[in-house]
Amino acid sequence: MSNDFGKIVATALIAGALGGGIVYGGTSYLNRDNSSTVKNSEVLSQDNSGGTAKVSNMKVNLSSQSEDAFNATKNAVVSVINLQKQSDDEDTLGSLFGGGSSSSSSSDKDKLETSSEGSGVIYKKSGNTAYIVTNNHVVEGSNALEIILSDGKKLSAQIVGKDSVTDLAVIKVDASKIKQVASFGNSDNIKVAEPVLAIGSPMGSEYATSVTQGIISAKKREVAQTNDNGQQIGNATVIQTDTAINPGNSGGPLINLAGQVIGINSMKLSADSSGNSVEGMGFSIPSNEVVTIINQLIKNGKVSRPALGISYTDLSNISEDQQRSVLKLPASVTKGVVVLKVNSDAAVKAAGIKKYDVITEIDGKKMSDQSTLRDLLYKHKVGDTISITYYHNGKEKTGDAKLTKTTATE
Repeated sequence: MSNDFGKIVATALIAGALGGGIVYGGTSYLNRDNSSTVKNSEVLSQDNSGGTAKVSNMKVNLSSQSEDAFNATKNAVVSVINLQKQSDDEDTLGSLFGGGSSSSSSSDKDKLETSSEGSGVIYKKSGNTAYIVTNNHVVEGSNALEIILSDGKKLSAQIVGKDSVTDLAVIKVDASKIKQVASFGNSDNIKVAEPVLAIGSPMGSEYATSVTQGIISAKKREVAQTNDNGQQIGNATVIQTDTAINPGNSGGPLINLAGQVIGINSMKLSADSSGNSVEGMGFSIPSNEVVTIINQLIKNGKVSRPALGISYTDLSNISEDQQRSVLKLPASVTKGVVVLKVNSDAAVKAAGIKKYDVITEIDGKKMSDQSTLRDLLYKHKVGDTISITYYHNGKEKTGDAKLTKTTATE
């Protein structure tokens, strides 16, 4: 997550961060040759009845699956620094308050500053290049990128590809300093109440490689996606977890106790629609979807999705008078999308769809608005044939269309 966490959900945090540096397992409180050791579930009893406090030489030797999973992944988790050019406004304010000069040089104006910080996970090394998956909103708007490895080394990074729909991005760095690479688990195999860990940089790189533990609260939760203007653009199917996620952890991994990445942390719900505070509701993009997307980003630099070849709007945006007089819809039709433009190469032409027709179903599944249309559409691949139910001049019709690639109007 970047520090504005939220390009995807309600009250965001899609700039997400993870908890507070808990390291599970053996912590040596004092390490002296004459110390004894407590193992596993043993509890030390001590008599302080004399009123004098003292430090025990007892050494705790505790090993757990959580610790092993963390150690198997921690060095593959990085901080991602989004650098952007200093704005003219910032220069002006700086000069007003003694932080700059009105005669600053062009090199000063081009100075890059940290705009936001997030997390990422190294998942592949190929030759001299290492690849990192993170969130799209973590790298969005950057003029340059840096990553900080778990040992504190800083490397320059470049964007390979990014996808705003899934909020995923791939960046690359020189592989010579990379010592650990994470592996992906099968997100279809996770179970509700299964313990998981989240690793990342909550509140920025100052707290890098922090780890928190929780459980999977739901395997497939539908949450609304919104754009920068707060408009809903679709729904995302995500893993819900009560693992602590905070600004700065976006892009970091959610891992199982085998140390496998089963999700990329992307957002947190901090308040409901009524403004009530919410705790313990974080969301991760399932690893199976992550792998599908990042493989396309590596190959093509972008993701190809199916398109209908039309521009459209929600039926709810059309007045009732126009629904009857222009669209000639029966009163029983209250939900759907209105076709505003049909491109010359539009897939829907084969189904007989024209301007001002109203699409109500795809493959027999009803839709209410643009976001549900996209959800249904994106479940298909380019080249698939779908069935479309629509209204033309007030009459219900059904036709088939072969999906083409996404166009600029989609």
